[in-house]
Amino acid sequence: MDAQGWPSCTELNEIRERVSKMANVNTEEVRVVVSPYRICPLGAHIDHQGGTVLAMTINRGILLGFAPSANYQVVIHSGQFQGEIKFRVDETQQPKDNCLAKDSSELHEQCDWGRYARGAVYALQSRGNNLSKGITGYICGSEGFDSSGLSSSAAVGVAYLMALEYANNLVMSPTENIEYDRLIENEYLGLKNGIMDQSAILLSRHGCLMCMNCKTKDYKLVYQPKVLEYKENEQPKATSILLALSGLKQALTNSPGYNKRVAECQEAAKFLLEASGDYKTEPILSNVDPEVYEAHKHKLEPNLAKRAEHYFSENMRVMKGLEAWSLGKLKDFGMLITASGRSSIQNYECGCEPLIQLYEILLRAPGVLGARFSGAGFRGCCVAFVEADLATEAASFVRKEYLKVQPELASRIQNDNAVLICDSSECARVI
Repeated sequence: MDAQGWPSCTELNEIRERVSKMANVNTEEVRVVVSPYRICPLGAHIDHQGGTVLAMTINRGILLGFAPSANYQVVIHSGQFQGEIKFRVDETQQPKDNCLAKDSSELHEQCDWGRYARGAVYALQSRGNNLSKGITGYICGSEGFDSSGLSSSAAVGVAYLMALEYANNLVMSPTENIEYDRLIENEYLGLKNGIMDQSAILLSRHGCLMCMNCKTKDYKLVYQPKVLEYKENEQPKATSILLALSGLKQALTNSPGYNKRVAECQEAAKFLLEASGDYKTEPILSNVDPEVYEAHKHKLEPNLAKRAEHYFSENMRVMKGLEAWSLGKLKDFGMLITASGRSSIQNYECGCEPLIQLYEILLRAPGVLGARFSGAGFRGCCVAFVEADLATEAASFVRKEYLKVQPELASRIQNDNAVLICDSSECARVI
């Protein structure tokens, strides 16, 4: 069990009992992958451009109970979705487009919630790993977090990878599994995201920020100072994480906005590089020197100028935020998070009316130091850092105010799950 109360002994025991009946094995033979969700306080929308990001896992996420099969068979049941996923690990898996092209309701269902299990097999197969055993498993996520913008997709992919690797005695490092999950997302599902999500899930530790340069893959874990002396009211002594759900649910792979923004960033990078006489370098914004950007940004088309402005300003916010965190200057850290949220709205142009309203409500809540969209900002939730002793009051305020402006969406969320108070967590592991 995690030090922050997730997963609980009750949750683990229920999953083990369920899988033991499914697989006809003793509960002692059932293993559980704990794969946490992640938040990204700073570094929004720049990982796919090779930028630097700050992330951490939280004490909510995906649990995958499993038992290795005696053969090639994979059988998965879900706590959130109907039906049964069933296939063999010795079958060759095809990327999403090939799978969805077949007009069969059964295949469409398998390509929906079961696609991540198949994607994990695809990723492992594509690098020559021999899979001789499948798994019998039951997967569930923390209640209310489906399509919440907390990278549940990466958490699911990581969970399947770790279960299949355990069943087949494959020992993989976190960095290897970061690459395998990238294959699931980029190649199998066709989503052009970066590696921040799976990196956070596989590398984070409780109480620290994971800082990663997404171009070089270099990372470090940065803890807050444990003891700091402040003047009265200068800085909060402790913070909690607020997750405010919007009620919006839309799979990111179905949203054209995400891949369109990635393409616009690349187009801006190509223009800036060529304006400086560089026609060979890969067109991503991390390959554009800040001096080149400053010299030629006025030539960019308006949309591309906004995307580039978000990238360069967000990279700067990451650097300032890392310093503020390491010095315990949490008010400064929160202000940078809020500025990141504002740039995501104005320059990256993501978000929609309900999410923007939720973001603005959080900024008015008592004790909130900073807030922004969680995830890509096309659906899901907002995340905020809040003074720990005001977290309950802030959560109540946000619930009431969001219900006023979005009664229909708010009614879709169970009241207890509308705004959750969370803590940081450990990385993904098998227990």
